[in-house]
Amino acid sequence: MSRAAPQQQDWNPGAYARFRDQRLRPALDLLNGVGQMGAGDVVDLGCGNGVMAEALRARAPGRSLIGVDASPAMLEKARAAGGYDAIQQADIAEWHPRRAPGMIYSNAVLHWVGNHEVLMPRLAGMLGKGGTLAVQMPHQNKAPSHRVWLSLAEEFRPGGTGKMGTPGVMAPVRYEELLAGLGQLRLWETDYYQRLTAEPGSHPVRRYTESTYARPVLAMLEPDEKAEIIRRYEEVMHTAYPVRADGTVLFPFRRLFFTLTV
Repeated sequence: MSRAAPQQQDWNPGAYARFRDQRLRPALDLLNGVGQMGAGDVVDLGCGNGVMAEALRARAPGRSLIGVDASPAMLEKARAAGGYDAIQQADIAEWHPRRAPGMIYSNAVLHWVGNHEVLMPRLAGMLGKGGTLAVQMPHQNKAPSHRVWLSLAEEFRPGGTGKMGTPGVMAPVRYEELLAGLGQLRLWETDYYQRLTAEPGSHPVRRYTESTYARPVLAMLEPDEKAEIIRRYEEVMHTAYPVRADGTVLFPFRRLFFTLTV
């Protein structure tokens, strides 16, 4: 939701919101995992369409709430919702707060931003005393739902998958090694078993992933190639995630969380 590569089209808020409830639960779990925050603003880093503004406001009443995102389409939705005191359009890799925040909250966005060895300590260093960096990222890249997109894309564009800007997350131990010395770190993973409804003519896991992870994959293909890769992807998904008699799919999805209080 934050840092789209220049050659990619903007995010589609409608497609992203199709699975709103499944995406909202980890966001709320991340907020519930925050034990404390310092004095200062609350920054929703990668705020997207502003779905978490109300919950963040309730957790930190009286504080200035700032939404930051790179997507004009998403920020238009966030402005219309009216939940933020200020909105900033910025690339997270280059963004810097105007004053030290009490919390930087970033849900399902930093996996789109590379170089975490530099990024995470940099964000932590922006916080005021007692401030908290709260982060959630999908950790699903090795599952069929994500791995198959890349393996098929490699057939269409050999050697090109490394340039597409697909998201990446390090192993949990790397974040512990990187951040534990900077403050009080809590690190955990959760597997969410999501029940997705099948849609006529499409597998629900394809619908779930095409609006997020698969965006850079699909953006690099011609229309006929896109249709073919979707067809082949869905063939694999029907085996990996069978559609039940009631038309639903049980879809396990792993997410990585941490809070760091400096």
